[in-house]
Amino acid sequence: MDLLDFDAELLYFDEPIDADARAAVDEAAALYGDERAECRLLRAYYLEPEHPLVLVALYRYFYYQHRFVDAMRIAERVLCLFARRLGIPADWRELAPAMFEAHQPASMTMLRFYLWALKGAAYLELRTGDYASALCRLQKVVELDDDDRIGARSLLDVARGKTEARSDVPIS
Repeated sequence: MDLLDFDAELLYFDEPIDADARAAVDEAAALYGDERAECRLLRAYYLEPEHPLVLVALYRYFYYQHRFVDAMRIAERVLCLFARRLGIPADWRELAPAMFEAHQPASMTMLRFYLWALKGAAYLELRTGDYASALCRLQKVVELDDDDRIGARSLLDVARGKTEARSDVPIS
């Protein structure tokens, strides 16, 4: 399945959003580096808890604050929400290429967004030292994205190196 082979679709930042939520995200961006930005993002989340733009903004905020546990919560939320939107299993471990080869997913842009979130969660796990889980996530992304459109193969090599360096982490 080629993740770049799709018709033009809305991207996550194109979805309609509540005006107050959008204003809160914009205010947070203007307050970059200021602790008040988090309150604006949490307001946006309160107003639009399932909007991808809000979730990406929160993820990035937590990531750049080095609050990887909080960023991971957002990544997991994205995975759950987009699994539901795509009509795929909630547990990413259950995904297989055959699920998508038989029929195209509801939206290739949503599937790409989902895979980016899965890769992002793996990256966070690498940053927090959970190498075995990161390795599993990255293997799944590479399995689903055999053309490496998401660019997970190089990160998978890093995860393999980390797990090989630790004798207590099983390598699959």
